[in-house]
Amino acid sequence: MVIVTRPEREALQWAASLQARGIDAQVLPLIAISPPTDAAALDAARERVTSYRAIMVVSSNAAQHFFDPKTAQMLTGKAPVAIKTRVWSPGPGTARALQALGVHAARIDIPALDATQFDSESLWAVVHGQIGPGDRVLIVRGTEAGATEEGTGRDWLARQIQAAGGQVDFVVAYTRGAPRWSAEQQARARVAAVDGSLWLLSSSQAVDNLCATLSGQDWSQARALATHPRIAQAARAAGFGSVRECRPALDDVVASIESAP
Repeated sequence: MVIVTRPEREALQWAASLQARGIDAQVLPLIAISPPTDAAALDAARERVTSYRAIMVVSSNAAQHFFDPKTAQMLTGKAPVAIKTRVWSPGPGTARALQALGVHAARIDIPALDATQFDSESLWAVVHGQIGPGDRVLIVRGTEAGATEEGTGRDWLARQIQAAGGQVDFVVAYTRGAPRWSAEQQARARVAAVDGSLWLLSSSQAVDNLCATLSGQDWSQARALATHPRIAQAARAAGFGSVRECRPALDDVVASIESAP
């Protein structure tokens, strides 16, 4: 059994994709997504979207909460030569979400498909030549419930943009929080901690939320598949007895699951 821990909307898509490959998968979301508390700031950022050299969306959730039809149309409804704004995506999954929301594929930049990881470092290797003195980039990201309105994430990328002479603005498009599991979900999770199930982990915050939600749980018998080295490190620190790593692309995840002992 594979336990898919992404936010519910994404987790359901991933579980369906895994099931289509013949893999038994269940959804236990470890991150809850809700709207930002400052909707006015989000609307203001949408209105000035074409003033930026690039819009960087940190995830498909950021894309979903930022690119309403009007905003996507602002980038695609005019001649391409009239708008220089690019849309940066950390990976192909977010790029697909952007396209589904109406952002033209020709306007989206993503890491090389054979990159070791889909992250800020791989993205910057592709887009760094776009940024020079005075260029402005908007980073669309989330924040944790109760945290700063400026949001969290992609600070490394922001520093690279600034070092290249660019300017960075941030806007919070959604709020991340711990899941509110039912008693049945908690019971399923405790069983999955000891029955050989494979936890598919795609966020360090998900690991933190899991440990907080199941306080006192012994993870020494648990197995995890992490889609980034930092997530794998968090799982090991939490006490997972077996932690493997793979790229976050579906084919890589499936191959790793099928080769697991």
